[in-house]
Amino acid sequence: MQETLNNLFPYVMKKPDQLWKSVVETLQMTAWSGAFMFVFGLIFGVLLTVTREGGILRNKPVYQVLDKVINIFRSIPFVILIALLMNLTKIIMGTRIGVKGVIVPLVFGSTPFFARQVDAALASVDRGLVEAAQSMGIGPLGIIFRVYLREGKAAIARGTTITLINLIGLTAMSGYVGAGGLGDYAITYGYNYNRMDIVWAAVIVTVLIVSIVQAIGTLIAKKATH
Repeated sequence: MQETLNNLFPYVMKKPDQLWKSVVETLQMTAWSGAFMFVFGLIFGVLLTVTREGGILRNKPVYQVLDKVINIFRSIPFVILIALLMNLTKIIMGTRIGVKGVIVPLVFGSTPFFARQVDAALASVDRGLVEAAQSMGIGPLGIIFRVYLREGKAAIARGTTITLINLIGLTAMSGYVGAGGLGDYAITYGYNYNRMDIVWAAVIVTVLIVSIVQAIGTLIAKKATH
């Protein structure tokens, strides 16, 4: 087995610690930014749902501002977003480089996408359930948690999975701020030196990570479906 790996991935096997370090960095970036993305995206997605026309907390100014801001950030290419947020990243994280230096751009880049996923998930909730809850005197907060989030959790799980996979793709651009990760590993140590076994190793590991995320997300969505 060792000999086969040495033949297929000679440069990878010379310094396997580099590959492992890149995997850890990718997982760190995905985990940290994914956690913040989930919280903020859920909040903004719920706000979009309840403040739009016909929502339980209809508020046209709030909806329009939030809708426009989300659209703007979804329109900005991630590499440009990194450059735009460098100073803010420095203020919040204390550094513009490394894994910490890319968390803020990753959150800003993925949260608008996830907010739209949440909004779409909650829009699929039966309006009759909301009206029934209102007729029973349940307040807006109760409707959000007991109707919208409860009934939409399967769709939210699927949206979370899609966003996390998209987020893994965004981490590939993290080399721009020296954050490392599999994307940086493939380009810096593989492509730049024509060491294609390194590129293929990065691709294989990335596909494996995405497959695991997809499998977990699908399982959660199935369990949440009722």
